[in-house]
Amino acid sequence: MSKKNDAETLPRQVPIAWEALEDAFENNAPEVHSYLHLDTGEVIRIVDGVADPQMHQRVMRDSSYLRVDPVSSREQYRWMERFIATVDEPEFRDKLVRAIDGKGAFRRFKDVLMSYPVDRERWFAFRSDRLRSCMEAWLTAHGIEAVERRKWEVPTAEDVAPQVEREQERRKGRKSRAVIADAQRGRLRELANDLPARELDAAVAFLEFLRERKHIPRPRAKTPEPPEASESSEDGADDGAPEGADAPSESAAEES
Repeated sequence: MSKKNDAETLPRQVPIAWEALEDAFENNAPEVHSYLHLDTGEVIRIVDGVADPQMHQRVMRDSSYLRVDPVSSREQYRWMERFIATVDEPEFRDKLVRAIDGKGAFRRFKDVLMSYPVDRERWFAFRSDRLRSCMEAWLTAHGIEAVERRKWEVPTAEDVAPQVEREQERRKGRKSRAVIADAQRGRLRELANDLPARELDAAVAFLEFLRERKHIPRPRAKTPEPPEASESSEDGADDGAPEGADAPSESAAEES
């Protein structure tokens, strides 16, 4: 078998975001659509009536996204039945049996578990184990191998030291410029105090001119264009003699 065929049969490695994928597998509401990104392993959720329909169409056409098939309500109902079979206390077990009878079974089942925190945690573990089995089977069916996601780590002092030094240098530069500007403003005040009264109007006008000048756009320098040849020069080149010049007479030509 060729290397190309081997590569095609190898599973695609994807860093799966397990918690997000688990939520997508559990939520089987008809208006909710979940997609797994095959490069990042992230899961996006699109809700009808909330998300932009055009955005949903783009995601559906994008080969980087794979639609998640959630676990059906019927299968999740069977999970509740199997969990109830593991409960030893008769009274508690009877409450759960009555809770899953009829419409609203999932909500009533959770409400009963709220009064039994230990068994509630048991149910979460029970359900997560079955969701994990469904997810792994789904990934295998689509040729996907789940790999470990890159974990974010707190940077060490050595990692951030260069960045801190650069920031300190920038702050020093800003502080130096601010100090110089303050000194110059103080010098301006000293000069203004030393000016005679008759010169103050001129000084104020000049300072206002400097302040407004930064708002005036500077014209761009234009590239000089080469001068165009005049019609007379072109005509002269064609005729052989400039305009206004007398052509030599026949007698002059004979004399020469």
